[in-house]
Amino acid sequence: MLLGGCSSDSGKGGDDGSGGGGAGDGTAQRPKSVTPYWVDPESNAAKEAAAFRKDGKSRQAKLMRKIADQPVAEWVGTDDPEGQTRKVTSAAAKAGRDALLVLYNLPHRDCGQYSKGGAADAGAYRAWLAKVMKGIGKRPATVIVEPDAIPHVLMKGCTPAKYTEERYQLLNEAVGKLQSLPDVRVYLDAGNPDWVRDPGALVEPMKRAGIDTADGFSLNVSNYQTTASNKAYGKKFSPMVGNKPFVIDTSRNGNGPIEGAGADEEAWCNPKGRALGEAPTTKTGDEIVDGYLWIKRPGESDGECKGGPKAGQWWPEYALGLAGN
Repeated sequence: MLLGGCSSDSGKGGDDGSGGGGAGDGTAQRPKSVTPYWVDPESNAAKEAAAFRKDGKSRQAKLMRKIADQPVAEWVGTDDPEGQTRKVTSAAAKAGRDALLVLYNLPHRDCGQYSKGGAADAGAYRAWLAKVMKGIGKRPATVIVEPDAIPHVLMKGCTPAKYTEERYQLLNEAVGKLQSLPDVRVYLDAGNPDWVRDPGALVEPMKRAGIDTADGFSLNVSNYQTTASNKAYGKKFSPMVGNKPFVIDTSRNGNGPIEGAGADEEAWCNPKGRALGEAPTTKTGDEIVDGYLWIKRPGESDGECKGGPKAGQWWPEYALGLAGN
């Protein structure tokens, strides 16, 4: 089984086919017919591309624009969740687009690994969620709820047993409360095909966590499994949970996962030779697949492994590798 190496940081606006201004040097929104999600003209990739161009490094600038020109999810932090979500959803709405957000703050998250942390307790999580919801308000958003949270419950020795019921309760509350907002779609995370390999084992946990209330589920967040394997897995799992649709994180799965001799215990963590996957789109050609999304931000580290900085920190060298491959 693979452990998920999640985590990311923040965002700002633009309009259909026109420049968004800022560091992005004329970043344009993608056509709504391709994807409804907002491209941040002030993203790390946009700033990096502008810096490369300024330094005359046209090849690197061109590669970085492969990331900068696509909508990427905003991972909601803890410093000012209301301000952050308001800023992002407002900029997206102003550009006539939807915000794509990730909640990743459950207590005892990530099994004590590189992205460990989260809210201090259930009360702190509820207070944080209330601020996130206030920041979203009536603006359109799609929210990915707590990557890895359910597969980690199923991993022996990961989430302490005394917190299992609390985790399900918090997930259920998060899904239900987000659904009460007027223009929000909610996807509850279900890990990836190489983690809980029997999707049947996810059915009861996902139901306890609120999949019946959610719009669907997400797969492959921060991982590298191929789109084909995710589709096959999702199509097997979907009928088990009321034929819910799903989204796939294709941000870094262009070359699939590390396999064979190159694989190690942390094959999910900053593996070499990976590539950007399918560009974000809601036109998947498959009724049950709601979208290929870039949920993990390409170029942000999985953690302090293989020469990477802390989880969630921008790593331009890795970004260039993904774009170049």
